[in-house]
Amino acid sequence: MRYELPALPYSYEELEPVISAEIMRLHHDIHHAGYVKGANTALEKLEKARKGEMQINTREVLRDLSFNVNGHVLHSIFWPNMKSREENNKPGSNIGDAIDKNFGSFEAFKKEFSAAAKSVEGSGWATLSKDKDGNLFVLGIEKHNLMHIAGYEPILVLDVWEHAYYLQYKNKRADYVEQWWSIVNWEDVDRRY
Repeated sequence: MRYELPALPYSYEELEPVISAEIMRLHHDIHHAGYVKGANTALEKLEKARKGEMQINTREVLRDLSFNVNGHVLHSIFWPNMKSREENNKPGSNIGDAIDKNFGSFEAFKKEFSAAAKSVEGSGWATLSKDKDGNLFVLGIEKHNLMHIAGYEPILVLDVWEHAYYLQYKNKRADYVEQWWSIVNWEDVDRRY
């Protein structure tokens, strides 16, 4: 098994002015690529250890595998979760109904999700995740290792690691979060739901 960096589903410039092309290049080509490389390196070490070709610190290698695979998986959801900027961007279809059912309204969901994104300590993510019955939950993820509640599948993710916004928004994470809502690709979220 080897992981591969997926291509972006749009050009680097397509998310401007919300996310600059420079951030997209660095974020995708350096950071996401680094998670792919780290995951593959951890897998290679495990394979060699299983064959008796090298000794490893199992806890360290499994931690690296978890961190890097989770980083890769979350970014692989993050890219298609976004599209060109749209005014009054709101969910429709099945996901819109599910949000209303689970949170009372889109505005209540947006407030909870935004609060999760703004309050993640250090580096992390906000996610909208579903359980096997289609119930929705907002989760804050600190680092990639503490990814989720077991069995819950992320369908909408927002990266709030500083590399996702700092060049453009500096230390104003809240501004980044508020602008991000205009580029959410609700069709992709609906498909995942």
